[in-house]
Amino acid sequence: MQQITPPQVTSSHLTALFTHAALPSQQQTLGAIVVDVLCSGRTLNRKAICLKLLARLEQAATREEEQHYQELIGLLFRN
Repeated sequence: MQQITPPQVTSSHLTALFTHAALPSQQQTLGAIVVDVLCSGRTLNRKAICLKLLARLEQAATREEEQHYQELIGLLFRN
């Protein structure tokens, strides 16, 4: 069985992601997610970041939190 692995996120992709995160709270959230992914021993890529954001979105207690996570997910798919 052939396993298809997604392309790895390059440093330029990660830099662009953090550059588009305009608000400090967005940068703090992304930083915390990156730390979580790396500390768990997983490879840092868009999929891992997206999964963490989706998990946080599901746990959001307020509409503002939901919007915050949705905006960050949107940043992952910008060109």
